[in-house]
Amino acid sequence: MKNRFKQYRSSFLLLSAIILGGLIGVLFPQQTHYLKPIGDVFVNFMFMAIVPFVFFSISSAIASMDGAKRLGKIMGSTFLIFIFTAICAAIIGYIGIRFFPLVQNANLDTIKTLMSSTPVQDDISLADRLVGIFTVNDFSLLLSKEHMLPLIFFSVLIGLATSSLGTTAKPFAVFLKSGSEVLMKLVQFIMYLAPVGLGCYFAAIIGDLGSQIIGSYVRVIVLYIGIALFYFIVMNTVYALLAGGKYSLRSFWRNITQPAVTAIATCSSAASIPVNLKATKDMGVPNDIAETVIPLGANTHKDGSVIGGVFKIAFLYGVFNRDITGIDNMITIILCAFLVGAVMGAIPGGGMIAEVLIVTILGFPLEAVPLIIVISTIIDMPATLLNSSGNTVSAMMVTRLVEGRNYFKQRFSKKSI
Repeated sequence: MKNRFKQYRSSFLLLSAIILGGLIGVLFPQQTHYLKPIGDVFVNFMFMAIVPFVFFSISSAIASMDGAKRLGKIMGSTFLIFIFTAICAAIIGYIGIRFFPLVQNANLDTIKTLMSSTPVQDDISLADRLVGIFTVNDFSLLLSKEHMLPLIFFSVLIGLATSSLGTTAKPFAVFLKSGSEVLMKLVQFIMYLAPVGLGCYFAAIIGDLGSQIIGSYVRVIVLYIGIALFYFIVMNTVYALLAGGKYSLRSFWRNITQPAVTAIATCSSAASIPVNLKATKDMGVPNDIAETVIPLGANTHKDGSVIGGVFKIAFLYGVFNRDITGIDNMITIILCAFLVGAVMGAIPGGGMIAEVLIVTILGFPLEAVPLIIVISTIIDMPATLLNSSGNTVSAMMVTRLVEGRNYFKQRFSKKSI
């Protein structure tokens, strides 16, 4: 019981603080401006840590990937499947928010007044956004939280350069690893303030915007649960069929219950790794594939987070009365959600960075970050279920690419004889 409380403690405290903040905002709207500075302190602390945190985390991870080259076909197949399922998740999420808008009749004037310190950028073309993914015109701009994508790309290059030099760059690799651990500890310290900081910030938001924003969050969780159930049942069935027909399908559903329950109970993909590994092997996946896909997927493959990314983007589009229709906007939303869910998942504790990435890519004010942090909290449980089960069924599809289309048929036919 004590261990179970520890697993839930941080999520419970954060959710309780947000609910309490919302109640204060509804009941005492005139007084909530006294709480906003407390929320600002927490958010500013996170902004201060984000740039070095992203740099050290990514460059250190890339620099230490010595054995990846030897994995060959398994690694290539794994990333191909990860990209495929993440894009499917983003498309399904986009279809959902197109039919069921998350925000309706938003008071744009009130929101702009609340977040007037940073102007909302006009929509820019997809081509210009793609240029901004890789480059800035001065190194000093990499030190700004407003240029997260170029910083990520630069960090990857630093990691690759360090790895390619081998023993020559070992002291620098050790420096990167130490820096990553120090920044992780710093973020851990800052996150102790999260319940108080976000609770106060949310109280101020509700006090200024009124109860209309609460209705939008209710729509978010209801729609997300509906899509999560569809994805878990229907899409996982499709993926299992693709892996090996009725043989892999039967094996998947026979062994998925315990990993699913573990994911829901812990709200952690990492905590689900041991039970996922056992279940994946019980499904007939070879040991080397299971032991590659499951740990890697827990960090980099998060279909539930991709759908959550679509929701966060659509929420901001609704709040600021932006149009989500049109090919350019559709592609932008899907690609941004894929990047947030699939790439930022590689950064431990990278959720806050993901929110900053969304607002900077799409030109929203950074003050909008807490609005979508709330979404991360309320969808945590169903998102973890999709993240965890997605890794299991992905391991089965990787097995098909590596071992051949008849692998599961041959394995389970022999087993039944």
